Amino acid sequence: MHRNLEKRNKVRKTRVMRVRKKLRGNAEKPRLSVFKSLNHIGVQLIDDEKGVTLVSFSTLSKEMKGKKVSKESAKLVGAKIAELAKEKKIDRIVFDRGRYKYHGIIAEVANGARDNGIKF
Repeated sequence: MHRNLEKRNKVRKTRVMRVRKKLRGNAEKPRLSVFKSLNHIGVQLIDDEKGVTLVSFSTLSKEMKGKKVSKESAKLVGAKIAELAKEKKIDRIVFDRGRYKYHGIIAEVANGARDNGIKF
């Protein structure tokens, strides 16, 4: 069992690095990184040149209290991160899906941001 977990984690890391090596965010066009767990969704805008997070939002925030993880809440998270990005005068991003397929909840986060004026 322990061996299987090591192998699974190694495959996950490989998948993340395969996606990440193609993406690079900067101050004008930061990277929108998405994290999904069983219960929560988190997104953050990252400037890779400085190594800082510019804006972040998740379902753990006070505004999303009591919301279950679903496509609807994912779209709300995407809309909120777009709103926060506009406050920082960011209108273009690089979307980083991480180790997840661009499907379901991950796609809804992207659509929520895109519907609120963020360009990918």
